[in-house]
Formats: sequence, structure tokens, C-alpha cells
Amino acid sequence: MNLIVAVDKNWAIGNKGELLVSIPKDHKMFREETTGKVVVLGRKTMDTFPQKQPLKNRVNIILSRDPEYRVRDAEVVHSVEELLEELKKYPTEDVYIIGGESVYRQLLPYCDTAHVTRIDHVYDADAFFPNLDEDPAWEVTAESEEETYFDLEYRFVRYTRKMP
Repeated sequence: MNLIVAVDKNWAIGNKGELLVSIPKDHKMFREETTGKVVVLGRKTMDTFPQKQPLKNRVNIILSRDPEYRVRDAEVVHSVEELLEELKKYPTEDVYIIGGESVYRQLLPYCDTAHVTRIDHVYDADAFFPNLDEDPAWEVTAESEEETYFDLEYRFVRYTRKMP
């Protein structure tokens, strides 16, 4: 399974329910990686989407503890166990975990590839991603040249789980 995330220098991912920054090339990479694939997200992340609608041209699976929660054109599951059962229908390389914080933390142990946009800036934040640089189970296997968006520098980094 894959995960895809944009983080700042402190591995922050959001503040008050919003992304830290919007970088067009990061959004383009996200679209290219996930279109035609399966995206797994939490309810709070779904609430940040335009009109709170699922992403187009993808299978959207929402993890929510609320048994009454429903979203048109999306699957809703209520536990990690139920999610893992649902994901058996799809090739694991086509599954992308896209947030937010609690979903990333719950599903990181099941992922083997992390597509991380590393933003060279520190933001005010209240949501964080685990620091893969400090996790001995993960290693950098690809890194783009540094990119610039206005005065922001960032790069695309692929982390791969080391085989035991």
C-alpha cells in the first residue's frame, strides 16, 4: 500500500482542518499518482474536499467510526479491520492512504511506499505525520531535485519500507 502526504520541516500536515499550503505541482503529482486508483481517507479529510464530495476518477474509501456516516459515490468503513477486508478487492499497489493524521497513523504499519512532498518551511500546525527520517523501518529510495513555488522550496521524496 502507498501513502501520499505533504509535510513541512517538522512533519506537520495541517492546521485547523486545512492543508498548510497549496502548491500546484504537488496537487498535480497527487492527481497523477492517484487517478484511477483507490484513495483511503478519514471523514475530516473528506469534509475539506469541494462540496464534501469524493475525488473524481478514483475509488474513495472513507474510514469513519460513525455508523450513520454516508457519502454518495464512496465506500464507508468503520474500522481498520473492515477497511483491510474491503481493500482485498484491489491490488495493493493501487491503494493510496491520503489522510488525515489519525488515518495515516493507523495505516502506516500496512504501507510499504510513502510519497512525501517535503516543504522547506515551518508552519503553525496542529496535525502531524510520523517522522520517517527517524523511523529505522523506512529509507529514502528516490528524491527529486529541489523545486520552488514563489519563495517556498520543496522536493518529492519516496520512502520505502525496508524488508525485514
